[in-house]
Amino acid sequence: MGTVTVPAFLPSPEDDGQKLRKAFQGRGTDEKAIIDVLGHRTAAQRSAIAAAYASLYGESLLHRLHSELSGDFRNAVMLWTMDPAERDAKLVNKALKRKGERHLWVIIEVACASSPDHLIAVRQAYCSLFSSSIEEDVAHKITPTEPLGQLFVRLLTSYRYPGEHVAVELAKHEAAQLFDAVQKKQLHRDEVIRVLSTRNKSQLKETFEQYNEGYGRHIEEDIEGAGRSQFASMLKTAIWCIASPEKHFAEVVRSSVVGLGTDEDSLTRAVVSRAEIDMKKVKEEYKKRYNTTLIYDVVDDTSGDYMRFLLTLIGPADP
Repeated sequence: MGTVTVPAFLPSPEDDGQKLRKAFQGRGTDEKAIIDVLGHRTAAQRSAIAAAYASLYGESLLHRLHSELSGDFRNAVMLWTMDPAERDAKLVNKALKRKGERHLWVIIEVACASSPDHLIAVRQAYCSLFSSSIEEDVAHKITPTEPLGQLFVRLLTSYRYPGEHVAVELAKHEAAQLFDAVQKKQLHRDEVIRVLSTRNKSQLKETFEQYNEGYGRHIEEDIEGAGRSQFASMLKTAIWCIASPEKHFAEVVRSSVVGLGTDEDSLTRAVVSRAEIDMKKVKEEYKKRYNTTLIYDVVDDTSGDYMRFLLTLIGPADP
């Protein structure tokens, strides 16, 4: 359900590397050529292009992109060209240096909207890049003895069963546990954190469905009603990222374009991280919730090569 389109007749990585080199060496950078190549390649293909480019010209493709481009367009292209695990590790590290709830979303996105193997790769990349573990740095920023710190560290260190096995009776039991915690406004209970941080995603989706069927409400609605705390907000975000990532990322895009000014960092992160995964579902959710299209809002709030690159990754409007 990604939206990245690849040519039917795919050039070799060497041919793509040569086209990018030509784009860098003209009288001014050929941004269109860069978008045409990198915007229409998968992560594996982009990695092969970067390797071919380094072999052909003895320089890093990322370093050259940094020197040739500027502004939000440069940021978007570089994030897209990076190895996805390194990209997410850098996004988490950057988020930990900032203040505000929106930056904490990045940690939950990586922990909950990723596959188990990708999360492991991000943790490994983080250690290599920053000489510390991701959970160590999260615990340094958010006191690990407090509920929010416990939630984040346990989400990050979990390796969920990647299959689709579901135990319905267990889901009913744990839905009842969650309901009791929510009704008593004890969201920080250990069993709440345990269930969310250890169960596989199919099991959790069944648990949330049992909650809805058994108590007539969605769990995230009850959590919102249980309090306006930061912990409650992060718990809701984690549930969305586990069960319905498209809901969370539609909200990320919407919040980045509504109001005074555009939050380009959040907009770029949402588009780049979901383009190869579920951008079609994000677009559908966006239209359903906000009665407009994601493409319309991106065009309305961005411009130039940055806009053209985002639209390339987002893909065409649905019929």
